[in-house]
Amino acid sequence: MTTETSASGPMTHRGSLVRGVLFYTGLVVTVIIWAIISLPSFPLPIRWRYWWITRWCDLVAVLLRVFGNIRVNVEGLEHRPATPGVVLAKHQSAWETLNLLPWFYPQTWVLKRELLRIPLFGWGLGRLDPIAIDRGASREALRQVIEQGERRLAAGRWVVVFPEGTRVLPGEKVRYQQGGALLACRAGVPVTPVAHNAGEHWLRHGWRLRPGVIQVRIGPAIDTTDKSPAEVIRATEAWIESAMETLPTAPR
Repeated sequence: MTTETSASGPMTHRGSLVRGVLFYTGLVVTVIIWAIISLPSFPLPIRWRYWWITRWCDLVAVLLRVFGNIRVNVEGLEHRPATPGVVLAKHQSAWETLNLLPWFYPQTWVLKRELLRIPLFGWGLGRLDPIAIDRGASREALRQVIEQGERRLAAGRWVVVFPEGTRVLPGEKVRYQQGGALLACRAGVPVTPVAHNAGEHWLRHGWRLRPGVIQVRIGPAIDTTDKSPAEVIRATEAWIESAMETLPTAPR
């Protein structure tokens, strides 16, 4: 891109690459260490092991600040419902899979079953009781989201769903899927939409990190009473995509 061919561009590119290498090295080292020291927590009740295992997410936030010079600013905390519901969030990077936790705690993620097969990381992830689905079996996956999601909500946990289904590059749009909206309608809980620009800083591909501020915007809860999943997902998509247009982009 033009910014990388300017006088300062190559230096910026190399700097962001160095930041990324240091960050990912720290990520691998800490996940190995944390997974090992978390093994004794596996037999404990979910509340205790959940608290302990998710402390690693705090370490990730520290690594981002130290090596990536990436901070987080959140707006709209006043919009959060008083009781847990379904969170439908933009999906641009790995950041939002780990770092929405401070504002929606405790939470359950809807994620790919393959992640549980990753040595050490997957073992710890599995002990957090996620909703692990086979994306190749769409009907069975939807049944799992509804049945397990209702149980997690009844247990007082937020259910975080990424309605795009996969990470999407900044500026790109894909069709939102209705699974999370269907769960919210069935369970009679509101949907909380979340927009952010994490993909501008923690990139989907490659090793580079871009310094700056990840802007997170939490929208007003969407009431699901007497609404169809299609209506709820349309309202969610409209709010998120509108908010995305106002979030800053990072220098390339």
